[in-house]
Amino acid sequence: MVKVGLLGFGKAGRAVAEVLLNESSVSLEWVYKKSKSEFQSVKDYSGICCEDPAYIFSEKQIDIEKLISSFPVDVIVDFSNSSAIFTYADSVKSRNISLISAISSYPDKCLVVLKEISKRTRVIYSPNITLGINFLLLMSKMLKSIAPDADIEIIEEHFSLKKEVSGTAKVLARSLQLPASQIKTIRAGGIVGVHEVLFGFPYQTIRLRHEAISKEAFGNGIVFAIHHLPKSTHGFFPCKTFLNPCSSSILMKCWLAPEFSFHC
Repeated sequence: MVKVGLLGFGKAGRAVAEVLLNESSVSLEWVYKKSKSEFQSVKDYSGICCEDPAYIFSEKQIDIEKLISSFPVDVIVDFSNSSAIFTYADSVKSRNISLISAISSYPDKCLVVLKEISKRTRVIYSPNITLGINFLLLMSKMLKSIAPDADIEIIEEHFSLKKEVSGTAKVLARSLQLPASQIKTIRAGGIVGVHEVLFGFPYQTIRLRHEAISKEAFGNGIVFAIHHLPKSTHGFFPCKTFLNPCSSSILMKCWLAPEFSFHC
């Protein structure tokens, strides 16, 4: 049984927590959030019946170092914000706790800390942790290698309140060696997340599209990541680590199994 601690309890964090509660191979030990909650556990909040403790703690209640010391975990999943890394970096390094970060975008100073952590333990970093995005990346790179002269555009769609350009779209652009100006942004309603890569050819186009239907997709991705933590004791594992010819068969098997999904 893998013991997990979760940072962040916004919309994505709550969806992830509920998926973890329904996964028998992991135990959600606690959730750590900024403000105090009226609920003592995620089980109280969601009404899910399971054996996981799933306590909810706030920054005002307990220091993160004391929390990790009092309630040890094997893996920390970060769905909070980029600056949170400064609060738990030393604790993770000293205890060799594996880290799965799903922060959409890190400033350079935070990436430095993230890579410092990876010198002592395993770090998986993913701005989007859904399996479908892995397929989108894999297929897009494959198609570009076959047709390098095609016109390529990246379109991303999200809910109306999301201001910044999608971190996943930026990863797509970098992987295809495209400038950020190739990213077209749409904001409307409550769209969870849509990413599309358009290849333009004479008299025809090919569109590769991924749509996240619900935020539970992030939770399935976390479960897959936990099950497939690298065997090495430490290291930094970005998405390209899993996007190689050897991993494609693994991705296909996991795509066909609904309980798993992952993008890093």
